[in-house]
Amino acid sequence: MKRKAVLFLALWVFSGAAAVRADQKEVEYYAILVDGQKIGHVVLTRSIADGVVTTSEDMSMTLVRGGMSLPVQTVETAVETVDGRPLGFQVEQKISGMGQKITGKLVNGEVEVAIEAMGAMQKKSMAWPEGAVMAEGLRLLQLKKGLKKGTTYGATVFSPSLLAGMEASVAVGGVEEVDLFGRVLKLTKVQVTMQMPTGGITSTHYVNDALRAMKTNVPMMGMNMELVACDEQFAQSDNGVVDFLAKLLVESPSELKDLREKKWAQYTLAPVGNAKLTIPSDDNQTIKVLPDGRVVVEVSPVAAPEKVAFPYAGKDAKVLEAMRPSQYLESDNAKVVELARAAVGESKDAAEAVRKIESFVLGYIRTKDLSVGYASAAEVAASRQGDCTEHAVLAAAMCRAVGIPARVVFGVVYAEELVGRKNVFGGHAWTEAYIGDKWIGLDATRAPGGYGVGHIILAKGNGDPADFFSMANTLGYFKIEKVVLK
Repeated sequence: MKRKAVLFLALWVFSGAAAVRADQKEVEYYAILVDGQKIGHVVLTRSIADGVVTTSEDMSMTLVRGGMSLPVQTVETAVETVDGRPLGFQVEQKISGMGQKITGKLVNGEVEVAIEAMGAMQKKSMAWPEGAVMAEGLRLLQLKKGLKKGTTYGATVFSPSLLAGMEASVAVGGVEEVDLFGRVLKLTKVQVTMQMPTGGITSTHYVNDALRAMKTNVPMMGMNMELVACDEQFAQSDNGVVDFLAKLLVESPSELKDLREKKWAQYTLAPVGNAKLTIPSDDNQTIKVLPDGRVVVEVSPVAAPEKVAFPYAGKDAKVLEAMRPSQYLESDNAKVVELARAAVGESKDAAEAVRKIESFVLGYIRTKDLSVGYASAAEVAASRQGDCTEHAVLAAAMCRAVGIPARVVFGVVYAEELVGRKNVFGGHAWTEAYIGDKWIGLDATRAPGGYGVGHIILAKGNGDPADFFSMANTLGYFKIEKVVLK
């Protein structure tokens, strides 16, 4: 699920420019492949009626993590005028039976957003990113710019799934012969770079004369994801099995013993291929980039200062942001607030409060497996089910609910054994809470005191799917050459 927005953005850029008369509908089919294995399909529909263009992308795929299948279905719809002016959007998604619906309507430059999940409704307003376009606006821009070799241009692409505008740069290349399941076509190569917090993600599109992308390559976390135009029968044929969890494991150069007793660790990370690693610094880890591109990461967990009162009463804007409810950290949700108060009890000390929350979440989530794709804190509070991401978002939201700033962290953690492999680092999520003037690590999947030197931070934020893209150019693109423990 974390990758679906990249797939949608890839389709929206060069998703087809065939003319459609009023009251007609155009339908296109794509197969989704990972490392050559089909995992799903997309049906793209574009129609015009009463001066309104509706573009809909219906994606269905099966993700496998640790041998457990996660069916994912998302329908994303953009509504625009015939001249490409955005009017509204809708996103409906179901992951392993859990559903969410996002609806947006543009009114005088503002977007009125409604998010519905687990019977609860969030409403908020946000400014429309200046100059941002959606599917039809992109199509018209593509027609204007054309496919002349050497043409370059930029655009701000709004993603309804991420509720954000993404800066894109387009570069038109030459004509190449491209194999589409045995059918060879001459297509124009177009590269599109989407700017993410830690750098750009470049997708390669092979486009026909009608500006329809017949094949798109999207490198993501060391894997090659492809969207290939096909017929309806192949698009909806059975999917293969690709275990994403196993593919993203990073080998440890040695067995790491007694990590809970260690206070400091140093990791030397070497990029794979031509990757350029961008890894964040933090109160709990420091970064040194070597001249040859390797990165030395020193992890030294900060101890929580005692006798710090809460709620937070400071004025730091970034810290205050980590106090507010967000799409996936609904700290104003009644059930989340109830759980937070029950966990904290009469505690007045922030360090004591977050440790209580950490332990509470570990016990509260009863069904611990990989069957949930990605749920928000309110959904976890209702279902009591999930893996590390569900523990992380619930713990962060509960901290915020009692006035302790918190955020969700994504990275890798050492495991003695995971999906049948020993001494590896696997993708993981945990929580950081702001106490005193430091961010303190919490890991509710391993409480008490579960956070330690075996955790390497790759990204952090509000727990939104967009935060995962900070790992897109990192996880899967490095190996760990050396580990030093103290």
